[in-house]
Amino acid sequence: MMDPAPRIFDLVVIGAGPAGASAAFTAARAGLSVALVDKAAFPRAKLCGGLFSGRARKVFESVFDRPLDPALFDERTRFAFYLDGARLGPEEVISPMHVTMRWDMDNLLKTMACEAGATDFTGHRVASLDLESRRLTLASGAALGWSVLLGADGVQSIVAKALFGRAFDPDRVGFALEVEAPNSADPGPLAPIRIDFDAARWGYGWSFPKRHTTTVGVGGVAALNRDMSEKIARYQELLGDASGARVKGHFLPSGEDKGTPGRGTTLLAGDAAGYLDPITGEGIAYAMQSGHAAACAVRDALAAGDAARALPAYTRAVRPIRRSLRLAGWLRPLIFSERFRPVFRRGFGHSRVLKAEFLRLLNGEVEYPRILTLTLRRLPLILMRAMRVPSGKPPHPERSTPPDRRPSA
Repeated sequence: MMDPAPRIFDLVVIGAGPAGASAAFTAARAGLSVALVDKAAFPRAKLCGGLFSGRARKVFESVFDRPLDPALFDERTRFAFYLDGARLGPEEVISPMHVTMRWDMDNLLKTMACEAGATDFTGHRVASLDLESRRLTLASGAALGWSVLLGADGVQSIVAKALFGRAFDPDRVGFALEVEAPNSADPGPLAPIRIDFDAARWGYGWSFPKRHTTTVGVGGVAALNRDMSEKIARYQELLGDASGARVKGHFLPSGEDKGTPGRGTTLLAGDAAGYLDPITGEGIAYAMQSGHAAACAVRDALAAGDAARALPAYTRAVRPIRRSLRLAGWLRPLIFSERFRPVFRRGFGHSRVLKAEFLRLLNGEVEYPRILTLTLRRLPLILMRAMRVPSGKPPHPERSTPPDRRPSA
């Protein structure tokens, strides 16, 4: 029996999360034929803290041309930072951020993409993928072909694996454990978002209070946190969470920029491209931004009659994202390494300016060049203050090569 002839699309998107839905929506609204593929049927569970920053809100409103739905997004205006169980100064009052349930938010984005004209292939697993012949086959037997393929299928991307031999670097990938702990009542807009910088090595813990649940999680570099299950248990105990909610795990790209985000007529966006801030954990905004940029590049390339033009145009468009992640990588040791912990405690804990700028960064009001400049200006004073405070035995240097053993999701 002969294989079925593939149904040809201008753009096939694998992954219907924020990156894929943004790309599918943008391309379909531009008049392109789009297939939106995902192994999961929507709505579906998605492990994510669900913090929707001011940066994410701006990108969402720009891409989808609509305001946030208050039924899906809870506003929060307070932030609290902790280190070694002690709060780093008072709670910070911030420009509004939002928290959301990814179950609802992702379903909204996918629905808008399909309403814009994308053909819905969610709930169908990719059985085979051939980039050279520009063809994939779904588990249902349906075959799809494309002018351009976009891999927006997360940190364990099958498209990235087909391009580069593996989806991520096992020595650098992050790992997180989370629970959705039920709330007895709506905590209200004054309930603070909480970040604990010491909850995991080269990572942090978080508590995001929502209308019906509080997302509690711990994440860090996987190879340095073999005992992540113990860390999440300790963090739940610290926060008084005795809900018994199921603990779930997932990998994080941790700012692992893959360089050129694709090859030939195949592109990568969002987590599949490594676009996650290794300091703040910001990923949703970069996912929507890169998905939209990819679709615009495809639109222009096909209008010019040359699908191969999409990748260089898209690569130029995501330079600001890649520059931000690169700068975040430079600053990351000052925040997360044990060697600089006394410096960070004194500097960040006693500086309202640094905390305010960090929150402005998260909200998309400033970018990393300003944070880097501000940090370098204050570093001599921070170091002098830290040296005046006994810090106990000097910490061992961070391992240059993480161990091979890693937790499994």
